[in-house]
Amino acid sequence: MQLRKRSMIAVVLVLSLSLMICASAFAADKVIKIGALFPLTGPAAVSGQNCVNSVLAAADVINMKNPEINAPLAAQEGLLNGYKIEIVKADHQGKPDVAKSEAERLYNQEKVFAIIGCYNSSATKPASAVAERAKKIFMCGCSSSAALTERGYKYFFRHAPTDAIESDEFVEYVEYLNKEKKAGIKTLGLIYENTEFGKHAAEEAQRAAKKAGLKIVANVPFNNGATNLNSEVQTLKAANPDAVFGAALGGDYSLWVRTMKQVNWLPKIAINYCTGYQNPAVQKELAADGDYFMGGMGYSPALAKEFMPEAVKIEKKYYTPRSNQAFDSDSIQEAVMLLVLAQAIEKAGAVDTEKVAAILRTESFPSALSLSGSVKFNPDGQNANALSVITQIKNLDYNTVFPLKYKKADPVFPMTPWDKR
Repeated sequence: MQLRKRSMIAVVLVLSLSLMICASAFAADKVIKIGALFPLTGPAAVSGQNCVNSVLAAADVINMKNPEINAPLAAQEGLLNGYKIEIVKADHQGKPDVAKSEAERLYNQEKVFAIIGCYNSSATKPASAVAERAKKIFMCGCSSSAALTERGYKYFFRHAPTDAIESDEFVEYVEYLNKEKKAGIKTLGLIYENTEFGKHAAEEAQRAAKKAGLKIVANVPFNNGATNLNSEVQTLKAANPDAVFGAALGGDYSLWVRTMKQVNWLPKIAINYCTGYQNPAVQKELAADGDYFMGGMGYSPALAKEFMPEAVKIEKKYYTPRSNQAFDSDSIQEAVMLLVLAQAIEKAGAVDTEKVAAILRTESFPSALSLSGSVKFNPDGQNANALSVITQIKNLDYNTVFPLKYKKADPVFPMTPWDKR
């Protein structure tokens, strides 16, 4: 009798273990791994961590029931009747060669379905090339180099406005100031990091300036991660342009602003591309020194309050607890790309790269976190609905000054001199 009881117990234990193993395997089958490839160390580390936190916030929207959020997939739990998104973080350090190797590792070893990244255009370029060769999906939120969507890629999709789009908007704003405000802006200076992002921003600025008859009197590259920008800023000061277009990420932006204060010079206006200007943490560090600079962006707390109310809900519930700040224009675009990818997976009805890519190429996607309200990719992978505004910062508030549809404040120009602040 004892032997029979022991045998029965043994059978029950074996069956229980088998069921646990099967359940574990089933659970593993219900996970969609997505790589989040950003600069988590190096000069843009703060922005990179914000981007990761934004992607994690989007994953929470997808994985959990959020009936109070009026956004696609928010009310349900997971995808395809039970699939959950798992984010696999990776650090490219702001280095193109590391971005390439990390992309290879994510696809080949971590077996991610897609990658979201990379903030730096110089890192996005090689990482997305890895994806294209492997016929894997690459979702790019904020990397703005126009060249990224000029390569004929089929698996690359980008949300942000390109440097070409922003250059045209910056020049249009200068023309508006000259016509309506008698600003007298005739000359332009460029300062930019010597990378994929910076060089293409400068090229697009030159194109747009030439079209508008603005004379470029200073063209100043610098090495990203620099510890001293005195020579570069002195070059700008010597040329004394009426306006400056800047392309500097993270800590480089902060260093540029502080160096301008050290040499006691400012142009009439300074407008910045997808840069450290957009990062609230960088602006908090600069405090009053950051006032009166301008930049292109697709998100600010003021814009969200009026035009993107669901983004505010997601921000408060999932992003701010991680980052201790509001979304910024760069990080929120990475969240958009995960939410769009999730919609495509749901519409495809399968975790299948070709089916999902086909949906991404042809469908339009509602987007509560996009200023335009929707995302639609052109055949080259560029978001046809990409939209940004020009803001001017004052007392840590981003005040929209252009286009007029979104205008909330009159611009302060010329910029208030350092010794009069």
